[in-house]
Amino acid sequence: MGISDSSDTNRLRISEIFYSLQGEANAVGWPTLFVRLTGCPLRCGYCDTTHAFSGGQWKTIEQILDEASRVKTRHVCVTGGEPLAQKNVLPLLTTLCDQGYEVSLETSGSLPVDDIDPRVVVVMDLKTPASGEMENNCYDNIPLMKATDQIKFVICDRGDYEWAKDLVLQKKLHQRCQVLFSSAFSQVKPSELAEWIIVDQLPVRFQYQLHKILWGDEPGR
Repeated sequence: MGISDSSDTNRLRISEIFYSLQGEANAVGWPTLFVRLTGCPLRCGYCDTTHAFSGGQWKTIEQILDEASRVKTRHVCVTGGEPLAQKNVLPLLTTLCDQGYEVSLETSGSLPVDDIDPRVVVVMDLKTPASGEMENNCYDNIPLMKATDQIKFVICDRGDYEWAKDLVLQKKLHQRCQVLFSSAFSQVKPSELAEWIIVDQLPVRFQYQLHKILWGDEPGR
C-alpha cells in the first residue's frame, strides 16, 4: 500500500538519506546521494532493505534539497522501498532535475512509470518467479522505457535465468534499453550467472552490487 499524507502535498516519508558510492546500474561507482523513501507494496524474498517498509520521518521537498546541497555530488538516486508508492515523489524528481542533478529512480516495476519526468533515468526491476512477486510486474511499463533507462532482473536460480532470458528475447528488451542481470546475493554465484550469459551470448549486462563487495550488508551503504 502507498503512504499518503493529505495534510501536506509537499511532504514525503523518508527512511534515510545518505551519501555513498552507487553500487549498481549505469552510474555504478559514482559518489551519489541516496534518498530512500519508506514503504513498499511488495515482499520479495531477496529484499535487503526491509528496514524501509515502515518508520522514517516526514520531510518536505525543501528539506530534502537542503540535505542534498550539503554534499558535492551531481548524482541523486531516489529509491526505497518503492518510491512510486508515494505520489509526492513525482514533484521531488522534477525539482531535483530542475536543480541540475543527474537523477535516477529505482522502482520495483509494479507501479506505472508514465508520469515520471523524462529527464529521470528509470532503473526498473522485473520480478522473477523466485522473487515471489512476479504476478505484480506491470508489463505496460516496458513500452515507456527510454534508451537511457535500464531494466533489471535479479536472478535467484537457473529457472529465473531461463525465464528472464526468454522475456528479454521475446520482447526484445535489449533493443529498447540496457538490460541488467544481477545475481541474488548469496543465492547464485556471480561467476555462475556470468557463465550462463556468456554461453548463451545473451545481449545483457552482467552486474554485481559494488557496495556488497565493499561493505557487505552494512546499512546505509
